[in-house]
Amino acid sequence: MSDDISNQILDQVAGECICRRARMVARTITRVFDDALRPSGLRITQFTLLVAIGKGAPDSISLLAEWLAMERTTLVRNLQLLEKEGLIERGPEGGRRAKATRLTQAGRQRLAVAYPYWEKAQQAVHQKLGDEEWQSTQSTLEKLVRSG
Repeated sequence: MSDDISNQILDQVAGECICRRARMVARTITRVFDDALRPSGLRITQFTLLVAIGKGAPDSISLLAEWLAMERTTLVRNLQLLEKEGLIERGPEGGRRAKATRLTQAGRQRLAVAYPYWEKAQQAVHQKLGDEEWQSTQSTLEKLVRSG
């Protein structure tokens, strides 16, 4: 370890780093949802991507990645998996590399199967936090995303 950094600095960063804590929370919540969704054959990233596509997400991969706050390469990999499973269809590329993406009937059916599992996980997290903390957390997260 470098002599340039004190234990006080290490303790402060280890104990107070909002990024470290946010990543820990994100991984914990992801595990809750992935575990709940396992019977549907979807992971939470795939589930939310299918929902975004079903809602009419942007046709551009870059805009969709930005909209979902995902790395473009991760998004492309997930889209390819969903397409391979027949859950989405992607049209030919148009201007500015836009590529229309839509849910297939199989994709809609998979979402219908997965929804009760998602709802159960959502309720479990809500219950853990309680109503007041739930609302506060939702507001805080939205504020952070908007200020991005």
